Amino acid sequence: MKTVDIYQIDAFADAVFKGNPAAVCPLQEWLPDTLLQHIAEENNLSETAFFVPQIDGSYHLRWFTPEVEVDLCGHATLAAGHVLFEHLLHSGDEIHFYSHLSGNLHVLRNRDLLTLNFPVRKAQAAPLIETLRAGFNLQPETVHKSRDYLLVYNTAAEILQLQPNFMHLNQLGNEALGIIVTAPGNDMGCDFVSRFFVPNSVIGEDPVTGSAHCTLIPYWAEKLGKNQLQAKQVSARGGTLFCELSGNRVLISGHAATYMKGCLYLPEVL
Repeated sequence: MKTVDIYQIDAFADAVFKGNPAAVCPLQEWLPDTLLQHIAEENNLSETAFFVPQIDGSYHLRWFTPEVEVDLCGHATLAAGHVLFEHLLHSGDEIHFYSHLSGNLHVLRNRDLLTLNFPVRKAQAAPLIETLRAGFNLQPETVHKSRDYLLVYNTAAEILQLQPNFMHLNQLGNEALGIIVTAPGNDMGCDFVSRFFVPNSVIGEDPVTGSAHCTLIPYWAEKLGKNQLQAKQVSARGGTLFCELSGNRVLISGHAATYMKGCLYLPEVL
């Protein structure tokens, strides 16, 4: 029977039981996609990251939710970097990942702080469609769209008070992966706050979403006239992200903590 190591990491957190948990499975070669999807479904976390070492010292990286493979995941990439640095003793302070869906990605280490180097996903103005209007108890000031919908509100208090109605939001279908809601963070001791909702998913609300900040950082950098920002995702578990806009890339920094290491026992054929 094949065995695979597995780690569970709390990303964008300085201690366990905070931030966003992700599973990480280091592999020596790729397993069948159906098996990768089964593992992610069994883990029942928002994402499971898998990576395979390459000849040039980089790692091929993929991410799966319990339902599908996704094109980019920030917290699971941070978690994969943490596993390589802390458990697999990766030499140096930079890890090069390659994703066939999002290109080249990097994780840098500065003491206990890890920084993701991700592509910008700038949102464009969009209409407030009826599905979004009915999907929340409070209406946004403006609406934008990249991979995800971006709903902008006036205050952090509104973000905390938002109640999603998934009976309506699930009707979005394939129009967007998720819905980012955001507001200035003046009252929360940061530059901006956000939450992230995932329709048609077991996730519901994601605790801390690195990839959403590929859209949030360029939006707030332009809005606030500054390239270095501190963000808080104000989910129940919560998380803090240190952000920077650098040309067509965003730098997203945070801490990570190991919750668990284990071993998967997999059938040879599935």
